[in-house]
Amino acid sequence: MYPGLAVIEALGAEAAAADRSAPEILYVGSEDGIEQELVRLAGVPFVGVPAGGLHGLGLRQAAPNLVKLVRGWGAACRLGRRERPAAVFVTGGYASVPVALAAWTLGAPVMVYLPDIEPGLAVQFIGRLATRIAVTVGDSRRFFRPDKVVVSGYPVRAELRGIDGDSARTALGLRSDKPVVLVLGGSRGSRSINTALAGILDRMLEIAQIVHVTGETDWPQVVGRRDRMARAPRERYHAFSYLHAEMGVALAAADLVVSRAGASTLGELPAFGLPAVLVPYPHAWRYQRVNADWLVRRGAAVRLDDGQLNDELAPTLEGLLHDRSTLAAMAERMAALDRPDAAARLAGTLYALVT
Repeated sequence: MYPGLAVIEALGAEAAAADRSAPEILYVGSEDGIEQELVRLAGVPFVGVPAGGLHGLGLRQAAPNLVKLVRGWGAACRLGRRERPAAVFVTGGYASVPVALAAWTLGAPVMVYLPDIEPGLAVQFIGRLATRIAVTVGDSRRFFRPDKVVVSGYPVRAELRGIDGDSARTALGLRSDKPVVLVLGGSRGSRSINTALAGILDRMLEIAQIVHVTGETDWPQVVGRRDRMARAPRERYHAFSYLHAEMGVALAAADLVVSRAGASTLGELPAFGLPAVLVPYPHAWRYQRVNADWLVRRGAAVRLDDGQLNDELAPTLEGLLHDRSTLAAMAERMAALDRPDAAARLAGTLYALVT
């Protein structure tokens, strides 16, 4: 969702720079997806279509989702005949499949963007239909026909750039004399990360301030524990169930992040030059592990697997926070991976399909 919103911003900016009307945008996603409200908050019209995933499911579980995909293709075809899109931009995921297939059926050019390093089944399928395939890093070229591929980088929303770190700390009520560790459980939360942090929280608050984005699932337990803390450690522990508009402030304020290794880590962490301890989600095939290892090989991150968290999270964080030269080197290497023109490159490539 967020890469799509970043490209929508860039399409408008490019149109303004060229003194032409901004294109009409319609965001099509899963009818029961979590993105609906956030897309509408961004002021973008949203239409939902039936969709469901197939990867990793047995026949009994996959059959209803296959029916959803067929229904979604029909709904997307009807929508396409009504709207007559000049081009369709998709970012992978099962909701993209019926939309891309409908666009191909109707003869509209399709551009697919791969946020992760390795494509899932949806992007591999859409890549066969697509006119252009944009990828975050050059390593992804090998999965597609080379003549279709453009290396764009990961598009980061404009609102996340240019946030001053000192101002961000002030906004979150953080002190300037202690390092800040941002711990992300994701929008739905990560039980293993939240649990591991709970086990070492008192220890970590002696040396750092913690900004903890828990996700909704574990929020009642987290807020209950926070409220029982003594005043001094509670002042160094800043817990939130979810951050949307404020996420850029949290990233700007941090010296180190602990998070899953979803595709956004390939764009948002470089944008802030933020070194990371990455914990790949173990049930997402290998996408997150590949993302994490790509950053680790470039000296910008450390990887811990779920099974290592309880034993290794505290010494890993303590080692990095006490070795400021290593942490600074990781930050510099992370910042070197930033592609600030990624959204503009994607918007320009998309415009080129229709001119």
